[in-house]
Formats: sequence, structure tokens, C-alpha cells
Amino acid sequence: MGGFQGHLFPGLSIFFYGLYHARLISKALICNRPVQYPPHRPWSQGRWARLRQIHYVGLVKILSSFILVAQELHSVQGQFVLISKIFHQRSFIYDKQWQHLTFYATFFLSGCVDVVSQNVLPQRAPALEQGAQALSMFLILTLMVSHVEDAEGVELYSHILFIQVLFLLLLVGIAELWAPNSLRFWAMKALLYMIAGSWMIQIGFMLFKPISGHKWMDDDKNDILFVTTFFCWHVISLAMLMIWIYGFSFWWYHYRYQSDVLMSLF
Repeated sequence: MGGFQGHLFPGLSIFFYGLYHARLISKALICNRPVQYPPHRPWSQGRWARLRQIHYVGLVKILSSFILVAQELHSVQGQFVLISKIFHQRSFIYDKQWQHLTFYATFFLSGCVDVVSQNVLPQRAPALEQGAQALSMFLILTLMVSHVEDAEGVELYSHILFIQVLFLLLLVGIAELWAPNSLRFWAMKALLYMIAGSWMIQIGFMLFKPISGHKWMDDDKNDILFVTTFFCWHVISLAMLMIWIYGFSFWWYHYRYQSDVLMSLF
């Protein structure tokens, strides 16, 4: 995640994952169904019926992890190793890159759990998926705490805000293990995922491609204050986005329901 693209692509992945959860919670509220088992049309019995039952979100996680790993390895100059052996001294190198790869590995493992549990253990799939999400959040939070040791100023403060969101996500993920169908927890998780993703993208713009064209200054208190202001704007904007998603989903499902009723009359 070193560089603009290193913040953009993971941020987009997390943000769209939050949008997916926002759609699930909206569908569950509108149809009055458990959020773990949203209503859907019956699968066809044709040749591709089994393919349609694959957990596509899990496949997207796996594919995105491969893309992120390829992007990270492409940015490494020289031979990518864990320990150097120069002058008979052994020391760890590429510490940031190895942390990034571990970060992406959590995406991959979570996607594998989604796909396998959905097709092998469908009865226990929700519990396994939520456990994998909680474990992923714990690993990512652990990595991010040490990731900012050499940061300062705007970079440090923006990453502290990102760590706060990850910590709240971890708490929600752990609470979901005991209340898997709580609509409150699912709504909070959707909002926090979107905040984490959009804020990671914002960090990339602030540090590497500021929209104003002027570099953010670490010794300027105004810049530090506006980091917090922008973060609050993200939270308010995404809360309004969730309300819009629910309103659009409500209109869409009722429109489809009325269309199906009218079609049945003819």
C-alpha cells in the first residue's frame, strides 16, 4: 500500500464490500427476512445451475487479492526476499511490503472460507464467514498498529483515524458471532466498511495526489485539523449514502413486486 495505487485499489475493494453489505441489510429490512438468508429467486435446474450457486463475493475477494499482490510485487525493485545475507549479516528487509502481502492474504483466506463454506457446509456458512471476517479484522488491525511507527504528521493522524475504524469493525465482527442476525450490527458493519474503504482512498489522495495540487504540511496545524474534518465529512456522507441505498432498494423491490403482480394478472 505504499503509493497512491497501493491505497486506491484496496480502498475500492473494501468500499464495494461495504456497499454489498448495505444492499443486504436494505433487502433484509424491506422483505422482513433474516439478513443471513435474504430472499432470492429459485435456482434454475439447467446445466449451469450449480455454477450460479457459487459465492460470487468470495470469488471477488480471491481475485482482488491476486490483483493486489501482483501490484505490490510489481512495485518492488530488485529481488523480493525476506532476509538479506550481505556481509554475513542477516536482517529482515521489505518490512512494509511483507505487511502489505499479509494484509492481502487476509482477503484471500476470507474469500476461500466464503466459497468453501457456501458449497460444502451451507448450514454453517454464516458462522464460518463471520468468524473469518472477525479474524481478518484482528490481523489487519494488528498490522496497522505497527505500520505507522515511522509515520508522522498528516500521515500518522490519518492512519490513526483509519485504525479507529478498524477497531470498531473488529468489535462489531466479534459481537456478530453471538448475534449473527442482528440488523444493528449489520448496518454498523456496512457503514464501517464503507468508511474504511473511502478513507483509505482519501489517504492516498492526501499523501500522494492532493486535489489542490499543494502538498499537505506536517508542521501546519490547519492541515491536521482538516484531516479530522474530512474524516467527519466521510462519515456523514456515507451515512446519507446508506439511507439513499435503502430508499432506492425500497422503491426497486416494491416496483418489481407490483410489476410481477401485474404480469400475473395477464
